[in-house]
Amino acid sequence: MNIIELTERLNTDAIGDDMYRLICDLYSFCRSLTGNGIRQTLRTVGQYIPLSTYEIPTDKQVLDWTIPNEWNIKVAYIKNSKGQTVLDFGNSNLHVVSYSVPVKTRMRLAELKQHLFTLPEHPDWIPFRTSYYKKNWGFCLSHNQLMELADDDYEICIDSSLEPGFLTYGECLLRGETPDEVLLSCHTCHPSLCNDNLSGIALVTFLAKHLSLVSLRYSYRFLFIPSTIGSVCWLSLNEDRLCNIRHGLVVAGVGDPGKLTYKKTRRGDTEIDKAVSHALKYSGEDYEILDFYPYGYDERQFCSPGFNLPVGCFMRTPHGRYPEYHTSADNLEFVRPAYLADSLLQCLSAISILENNKAYMNQNPKGEPQLGKRGLYRGYPNGGVEDLALLWVLNLSDGDHTLLDIAERAGIAFAAVKKAADALLACDLLREIPNEHGSQGSLECERVFG
Repeated sequence: MNIIELTERLNTDAIGDDMYRLICDLYSFCRSLTGNGIRQTLRTVGQYIPLSTYEIPTDKQVLDWTIPNEWNIKVAYIKNSKGQTVLDFGNSNLHVVSYSVPVKTRMRLAELKQHLFTLPEHPDWIPFRTSYYKKNWGFCLSHNQLMELADDDYEICIDSSLEPGFLTYGECLLRGETPDEVLLSCHTCHPSLCNDNLSGIALVTFLAKHLSLVSLRYSYRFLFIPSTIGSVCWLSLNEDRLCNIRHGLVVAGVGDPGKLTYKKTRRGDTEIDKAVSHALKYSGEDYEILDFYPYGYDERQFCSPGFNLPVGCFMRTPHGRYPEYHTSADNLEFVRPAYLADSLLQCLSAISILENNKAYMNQNPKGEPQLGKRGLYRGYPNGGVEDLALLWVLNLSDGDHTLLDIAERAGIAFAAVKKAADALLACDLLREIPNEHGSQGSLECERVFG
């Protein structure tokens, strides 16, 4: 089975439900840059796909960064002078600022407020806050909860640990016909945030699961990494193999009701940029294409000037553009199976273009070959797009244009152009030009990393 057949056979309702179920299973784990929450997450993902887990020790230098101490937390609470618990980490793992140092003390409300974080504009929501690289501690709560706190003496407990350990990440590799790779990456470092974190994990997991069922031209590498430090670490450890990466996507925020959005690579005109843009243009849905900017998810690490990899970002509503972002409102009610399935389908459409985007040579380039006697030309008014696609493929199959180039030039969906090319191949009117990506990648590697 090939990827086109896979896409045609997908039961999107069932897949959306399966993706949502994985999100539900992962929702309660307390993830951070490091720690047991990530390990729990990767063990769960490993029940769906073959996943290799790597642990990089604390204090290891990775490019300009250093692997931090491992953070884990058991219990955290605030109690009033009567011993009543007014805030309990057990009720939401957003209640504690991620990477909070251990605390066991008492203080008055005025002093405690310096360590409390709320969202006055959304008084029922809990914010998500971190202190990864600065020793601090704090609690996050709804503004309504804060308003209910009396001027009292409070017992504060954060039973956490910041100790030498490991940064943990997961990797799945599906080998294709060539060593040229497509990189798919998601971040694993946020706690109970469904769209900003878990939707990306679900989509990348199910991409790997379904692509493992088909024959592939490219090899596919799926990364499950904590944001920023995870991608920096992976790049540092794998610099010698980066030349194999022909295309890449960072996947995040793909379960909300917003329109599909693609952020281009730093180069802006790579094949992955063209493939995703084309897939979205013919998806029948509203979409947005953004130029690259050096802020956001891990695409900014993969696209840093020393690497300049062809990695874009695939999402729905971009981070920060929806009020639920980094709050407790990014919950199991915010993401929906239908949007998850749609995001997966559109991602597969772009991958299908990459898999089938080849260049051909017209075997009968002097004048148009007679298509009617070969049963290919239907003529006006029955032929329509099918006839036009045949003519475009014949005219531009000169070794310098790929099928995607032809589809864009002709203003015809890639699928119709691919179908025309297959028909012409079957009649020996085309021949495929060998893929030279490997040699191009070697030259590019020498130029960028040499």
